[in-house]
Amino acid sequence: MGLGETIFRVMNNGHTRWYQTMGGRFAGRNLLLLTTTGRKSGRQRVVPLRRIEDGDNLLVAGSVGGAPQHPGWYFNLEANPAVQVQVGKNMEDRTARIAEGEERDRLWQMFVAADKRFASYEGKTDRVIPVVVLSPDPGHE
Repeated sequence: MGLGETIFRVMNNGHTRWYQTMGGRFAGRNLLLLTTTGRKSGRQRVVPLRRIEDGDNLLVAGSVGGAPQHPGWYFNLEANPAVQVQVGKNMEDRTARIAEGEERDRLWQMFVAADKRFASYEGKTDRVIPVVVLSPDPGHE
């Protein structure tokens, strides 16, 4: 693990703990905590992410600041799309799916419109940054 990845993980862990301690009051209303199941370890993994709302769906992007690879949580949800999301103090089960084609492009523009840094992330990498749709779990409505 390189220094940059180590720093990124330390920051994410700190943000996650602060968000949980403060009941979601950390950094405003545009973050969520995404809990995935590790595809190799089977352990619960929690990561704070910028969120966009699209109707009942929540959207997250696997930008990693324009890094050349997708984030670990992306591979976890590819293996198991059942996730848990915390927004503020509210925890709920959701199902993740990767947006593709025109839908992905439309949703990606929502991230760019919300924060211009997303456009710069796209310029730093050759990969298509995934946009993930987190839909309410129909079994828990």
